[in-house]
Amino acid sequence: MLRRGLARLYWAFSRWKFVSEPAPTRPTILIGAPHTSNWDFVLMLAIAWRLGIPVRWLGKDSLFAGWRGPIMRGLGGIAVDRANPQNVVAEVVARVHAGEVFGLVVTPEGTRGKGEFWKSGFYRIARDADMPVTLGYVDRTTMTTGLGPTIDLTGDVSADMDVIRAYYVDKAGMRPENRTIPRLREEQTPPLS
Repeated sequence: MLRRGLARLYWAFSRWKFVSEPAPTRPTILIGAPHTSNWDFVLMLAIAWRLGIPVRWLGKDSLFAGWRGPIMRGLGGIAVDRANPQNVVAEVVARVHAGEVFGLVVTPEGTRGKGEFWKSGFYRIARDADMPVTLGYVDRTTMTTGLGPTIDLTGDVSADMDVIRAYYVDKAGMRPENRTIPRLREEQTPPLS
């Protein structure tokens, strides 16, 4: 209730316009893209809190060290050991199979700077946990942010990414020059299992 109230207050005074399709009602991967600034995180929390979506998000384990740990976990953070990232997939799948309903916020660009490919972890988690993908966005050109459609992945990486690319084609992010085109390295290799 407090989070939802804070989010309403934020949106009332924000220069950003909140635009959203209905909130998903089952566990979902919430893509945060284009991820070109640390402010993307604040906007995604404000979106989720406004819609009443319990969120989880992945962060490098160093963010959870010391006094920051309880705060980060309280905000829904799940620490990722970058040397052993496959454990996080198993943890998320276990949470879904245990009946937990949440939106897992993932920034597939993996960095706030321009890259060549998106990271495919969101795709593997969605397929392994049988979770849909909800396309969250930030678009500085229109000063809008929110949630777009929720899609079920088919396992055909190229076809699924074509749908995702089509949605993000006109979304610029906070810093358009840092935007990475939605493309997975796996599109050039056999499909992910």
